[in-house]
Amino acid sequence: MSVMNVRRHSRLISTAAVSTAGLLALSACGSSNAADGKSDGAGGKLDVVASFYPMQYLAEQIGGDHVNVDTLTKPGVEPHDLELSPKQTVELGNADMILYLKDLQPAVDKAIGQSGVKNVVDAATLTKLEEHSASEDHEGHDHSGGDAHADEHGHEDEHGHSHETEAGEDPHIWLDPVKYAEVANGVGEALQKADPDHAADYKKNTEELVGKLEALNKDFADGLKNTETKTFITTHAAFGYLAERYGLDQEAISGLSPEAEPSPARIKELQETAEHDKVSTVFFETLASDKTAKTLAKDTGLKTDVLDPLEGITDRSKGADYLEVMQSNLTALKKALGAK
Repeated sequence: MSVMNVRRHSRLISTAAVSTAGLLALSACGSSNAADGKSDGAGGKLDVVASFYPMQYLAEQIGGDHVNVDTLTKPGVEPHDLELSPKQTVELGNADMILYLKDLQPAVDKAIGQSGVKNVVDAATLTKLEEHSASEDHEGHDHSGGDAHADEHGHEDEHGHSHETEAGEDPHIWLDPVKYAEVANGVGEALQKADPDHAADYKKNTEELVGKLEALNKDFADGLKNTETKTFITTHAAFGYLAERYGLDQEAISGLSPEAEPSPARIKELQETAEHDKVSTVFFETLASDKTAKTLAKDTGLKTDVLDPLEGITDRSKGADYLEVMQSNLTALKKALGAK
């Protein structure tokens, strides 16, 4: 072989080697670890997309330093009304794990169905959902006179009132610390499976969070054990699980949806309930309109206060995270119900 041909052959080998190395480098930059589903583009952390704040909180508390968490519902947005942008839809499809609550946000349900993501966790499957309505009376409560209210199917009470109801599976499981702890355990197991390299940390973080939720449950049980009244009025029926857990009666201005408008008959019922059950306060929320609640309070001479359904944290929230806002809710309930 001539010197010229040797040099030409060497250049071809060198060029091929460089091209191959470049392709390998590009491939590595955009690859994901198929064994554990983790993206390599975010420092080896698991990319978790949460549908709204209660799911985000679980992912952050349990995932710790091993996850990057983004939420589809930004602060100040009412979760039920969420519409996804094209960018959010793409983000959802690129996630290593999606954590959501089915049937709470139709737009999210649809996008998840089309995402193709392997690790999808529906919080509704991690605990038992129940049916609640706008007007609930939990068996065995003393109503200072023994008059029965309507049951969850809308039957007439002893006053002849036909209570409006909006029965259906109630998604607000996070407002019951016991049910939220059940969901936390399920999320912890899902993270351990998706990222087995850090399973021990996820297990430890789950146990710590569940311990905090158990302490919160005890605070509520002790704080609401002895009260002058068991009835509270709130904007929409988000607190059915909480009421059932602690032996309270939830009377909601609207049903499970905060957008539902109450009829004049429902407003009249609430006025009569307030007088009969010695209700002192009408609760409104941080993300939903407070107009009807404040009008009802004014017409009945009642006070108003915030009972936060914790669907999002904003600068108006009475606390920086789930636990702090729940403690604020407990303080508000104890004051309104006349805790002894």
